[in-house]
Parts: sequence; structure tokens; C-alpha cells
Amino acid sequence: MELTPANQLIESLAAELGELLHPNTVEDAKLVQKGLMLYRQGMVTQLHIGDDSVTATVQDVTPAKVRLDLNFLSVSECSCPTDDLCRHQLAVFFSAYARSGVGSVGDWVTEWREPIREQKAVAGWGMQAAKDLIKANGVLMPEYSRWVHSFEVSFDTLLASKKYTSPYVIPELFAIYERRIHASAPVKQEWRLLYELVGIVVSFRKLAVLSEQLGHNEDVVKRAYLHLFQNMMDDAEELVGKIGVQTTPFAFDEFIEKLKDDAFELLTAANGVEYERIYLYRLLWVHFFKKKPWREEELEKIRLRGKELQDWENPVPLAVARIHLNILQQNDELALKIMAQITDDLFTAYMVFWIDYLSQLKAWKRVGPLIELFLQKVKGYLEHLGGYHSCAAFTRNALRAVTPYCVENDRVDLFERALLVMLPYSFADYEYLLFERGQYDRWGELQALVGFDYYDLPKDRVKVIEKERPEVLLAMLHQTAQREIDQKNRASYRMAVRHLKKLRTIYKKLKRVDDWQYFMETLLERTRRLRAFHEECKRSKLIET
Repeated sequence: MELTPANQLIESLAAELGELLHPNTVEDAKLVQKGLMLYRQGMVTQLHIGDDSVTATVQDVTPAKVRLDLNFLSVSECSCPTDDLCRHQLAVFFSAYARSGVGSVGDWVTEWREPIREQKAVAGWGMQAAKDLIKANGVLMPEYSRWVHSFEVSFDTLLASKKYTSPYVIPELFAIYERRIHASAPVKQEWRLLYELVGIVVSFRKLAVLSEQLGHNEDVVKRAYLHLFQNMMDDAEELVGKIGVQTTPFAFDEFIEKLKDDAFELLTAANGVEYERIYLYRLLWVHFFKKKPWREEELEKIRLRGKELQDWENPVPLAVARIHLNILQQNDELALKIMAQITDDLFTAYMVFWIDYLSQLKAWKRVGPLIELFLQKVKGYLEHLGGYHSCAAFTRNALRAVTPYCVENDRVDLFERALLVMLPYSFADYEYLLFERGQYDRWGELQALVGFDYYDLPKDRVKVIEKERPEVLLAMLHQTAQREIDQKNRASYRMAVRHLKKLRTIYKKLKRVDDWQYFMETLLERTRRLRAFHEECKRSKLIET
């Protein structure tokens, strides 16, 4: 069956909610359960599925009026006190999902809960052997090759040799593996920190390779165990900070040099979790591998490996590494040249790291050209990324990165350009900037650009603009009233009349009564067949009876 545009949006909303809500989070699980209960008890009434929104009433303790925006979930509304996603909105989603015929509510819930079922099924798996796994070998002298061999054997024994098919068992098995790593760490603090960092690099590589061998695509990894990679990234960042402030033994140098060679494999060992692999690689080279000869040797290794790439291999990780090392060597001109030549939209995400890095160094002359190039590329990246919440999160991170440069160098123009190019995801920041600067005309244009109706506007903002620049509201009131009229039902006609009365007030305040009268005459003539609309106009005394 071919889906209508509205049903396609409902299908997209279902996927977005499945990604936004996590079954392992107690609050999310309760929210879904409460919404499901309201839906199954038949508490959703007056359901109306429009082109880009769903409206309904939910008969809870207090009836709740709900409007789901199918394009931007974050601007959906509910009359209940909850500010965020609420049980009433979930109930309306389930009701619309069922009525649209897109799929079964039961199937959606079953798929959403799959990680919990899989994890429960594997909860005891491997625990019998865990007693034998947690043994300390800290009495032995530190040896890099023995560490790596121990990590790899433990990983292969626990994860790579299991005959499982579900990706949801990996977090449970990986937790057992991590317990063994920590239990086997050296006793001395300085060696324990380095041991754990080496363990992260090896574990990261092994898990990325295993993911590829099992055929887990990006969506599967994201849903089942991407958090394992992210946790290792966070742990690595904490470890390099701790190691950096302690006095290290001379014997560390040999370990660090070998770790440097192993870190290169993060770029080439697998194709999945690209962003995470590159992040860990760059982190190590910023904080850990600081010798200039090492960086020059690494650039040569990247050059040679790049020549060996096969057609199916992704060149971006090597390109990012090359740029990164040139930035560390302050070869900015070459780094920017390489960046400009890369056509892959996904590459843009990596530029935020360097903007942050140079800003922390307060190297403002080096940051400026990088931000300029970033703004040329970011729109293509956002279009490629897709998904409102993913784009909004990236936009917040990007704006946070460019802000120090713009503030330090008084570049409000550059910050505003960043806001413009990242619309609609930068809407909240841009709306605030324009309003605070008193640029009410542009503020109104922005509201119209993102498709907001008059009743979507913040009431406190409207009061200020009605006083300072009421004409800004005219176009939006005209558009909102016309949209209500176009729905051709009694309730929407009443809403249209409310907006028309507000229009009349503003026209009188602006001393443009003739314009108002001409508009109303034209509108009444154009809608002469809409008897119910004319009746509402007479009832409200917009026109003479």
C-alpha cells in the first residue's frame, strides 16, 4: 500500500520516537507504558490527522488537548503541565499510528522493547565462567606485549567465540570482559592508568572489527551497543588527563611508542563507528603523542597507507588524521587545503573538534579561516544527517564551538551567519538574538520562515511586539487566519475570527482602517460560499448582521 504524505510523516515520527526513547531508561519505560495504557483504554478522542500535524483530546484525570507536529516533534504541544514529551502525546501517537495503517502498535512496542528481552536472556550467560575470569596478575612486571595479548585473548574468549546472533547480548558480555580487564590491572597507580588506556585502544579496535564481522550496520550498532564505544571515549579522555598530571617513569616511553603504533589501527581496522574511531585517535595525538618526529613519521605512514587503499575502503579516516597532524604541526594552510578538497558531507562533523581545539589555545588567527570553511560546508552536512534531534544536537555543539571566537573578536556578523546557515535547527538561538537586538521585522520573518502560526508565538514576545512594532504581526495573523479558514469546519472558523479581530485591533492602532475594510470586503467576497464562516463573523460582530 502506498503511504500518503501524512502517513509517511507518522512513520518517520515512529522511528524518531523509537530512537529518542530508551527502554533501559526507567523514565522512558514508564512514559511509554502510561501512554500505551491511555491508548488501549480508549482515552484518545477527537483524533484528527492533518497534513503535518495530529490533534486529539486525551481523557485523563484532567482532559488534555494534544497537538503533535509531524515535522518537528519538539514543537508539539499538550495542555498538561509537563514541558517535555508526555504520556498524552505518546497516547495520541499510538492512536494515530494505529489509525494510519502504517503498522501495528503492538509490533512497535515489541521492537522497542527488544533490547530488554535480549539482555535478560543473556543476563546469566558467561557468569558461571566469570569466577575464573576475575584473577589479578599485578605481581608481574609491566610488559606491553603481554598486556595486549591478555586483552585480545580475553576478548576473543568472551565475545568472538560465542555462537549468538543478536547484537543485544554484546553489552552483557563486554561488561564481563571489562571486569576481567580491571581485575587484572597492575597495583601501582601510574601503571594502572596506562594499562587501562592501552586496554581501551585494544578493546575499541577489537569491538569495531567484531561488529563488522557480525554484519551489524550503523542502525543496529547505534541501537544495541554504540554506548560502549562512547563510554570508552569518555574513559580515555579522563585517563589521558590523569596521566598528564602525574610523574611518569622513564619506562613509559617504550609503552607510549608502542601504543602510538597500535592507535594507527583505529583508522584502518574497520569501516564502522568511524566518528568514534577518529575521535579516540585525535584525542591520543593531542594529549599523548607529542614528539615532533613521531608526528612526521605518522604523516608518512598515512601517505603510504593512502596509496594502498582499495576502492571499497573509506579514505576519510586517513584524510582526517592527515589534517589533524598538520594542525598539530601548525601547517594550517595545507590542512585547510585538504579540507576544502574533501567532498564527503559527513567530513564536516570533524571540523568542530579543531575549532574547539584551536579556541582552547586562543589561537584566534588560526580559528577564523577554519570557521569560514566550516560554514560553507555545514548546510550539506545537516541535509545528509537528517533527523531533527540529530541535527539540533549537532547545531548546538557547533554554535558552542564558534561562540568563543565570535565573542573574542567581536564578530556578531559571523555568529549570525552561522545561525542563518544552520536554520531551522538554530531557530531558538537566532530568535533570541534578533529579539534581544530589537530587530522585530527580521524576528517576524524568521517565525514565518519556519512555519509558525500566530498562536505558536511566545505570549511574552507578542506583548512586546504589539507595543513596539505591531505591524510585524500583520502578515503572520493574515496567514494564520487563512489557514484556519482553509480547514473549512466550524471550530477553525471560530479560530480564524479570533485572529481577524486581533488584526482589526492592530490596523486601528496603526490608523490603517481603510486597509482593514478593504481586506475584509475582499475576504468576504472570496468566501461568500462559506456560510458557516460568515455566520461566525456576524456572531463576533466582525461584520454587520
